[in-house]
Amino acid sequence: MEIHFLRHATFVITVNNLRILVDPMLSEAEAMAPIANAGNQRRIPMVELPLPQTELEQLLQHIDAVIVTHTHRDHWDARAQALLPKRLPILCQPPDQAVIEQAGFTQVVPVTQHLEWHGLRIDRTGGQHGTGELGKKMGPVSGFVIQRAGEPTLYIAGDTVWCPEVQQALEQFSPDVVILYTGAASYVTGGGPITMSEKDVAQVCHALPTAQVIAIHMETINHCRLTRSALKEKMTEEGLAARVLIPQDGELITHPFTAI
Repeated sequence: MEIHFLRHATFVITVNNLRILVDPMLSEAEAMAPIANAGNQRRIPMVELPLPQTELEQLLQHIDAVIVTHTHRDHWDARAQALLPKRLPILCQPPDQAVIEQAGFTQVVPVTQHLEWHGLRIDRTGGQHGTGELGKKMGPVSGFVIQRAGEPTLYIAGDTVWCPEVQQALEQFSPDVVILYTGAASYVTGGGPITMSEKDVAQVCHALPTAQVIAIHMETINHCRLTRSALKEKMTEEGLAARVLIPQDGELITHPFTAI
């Protein structure tokens, strides 16, 4: 298994000679308006993709499927919809099927519970995109677990805070690798973080001490307040630095998952 982390929540998994693109946000820097009520007016994405247009186009030509955890624009943007071939299989949560089909994609596969796909077992997990009324307003979100005999089990938690659904996924699948969408995204008014904070990351580590955690979803969107350096500092204080990999944009991560 190999993970090519691009930016924010966008990365490519290579497993069983298949390439799966996750949560594609492919817009150029500052192409989109900022997230409202974030305390700043920085346009998003705040940084460029770590590869030029020609390399991006080449990468997209060799993608076998796409996983979309949910259709917020920082996970499924207009440029991704324009660049991706409409025949590509798009794996998603059931509530998003119609939206993706309306964008012209012809092979949209809603994952109700699990599916078998080209030798992989893919399970969908739950999550909470925030707490209380804010969490409800943010809408449904999902995570995905990818399994194949002889390969590490990978759990992509998606846009969620620490919650019973995440705990259940860790207990049920006992993943070897957990990708967490962090950044502690939050608004000036309206409740607490809607993605994982440093405390949530530590909670995941304590809940499953055998897992390697990969923390992403930072320093790209204007309401994500947790930085890589702050997360690294907190993990060091907690004695978890060796457990939490914090890749830079463009890094290629291979099993046993050290960034190169």
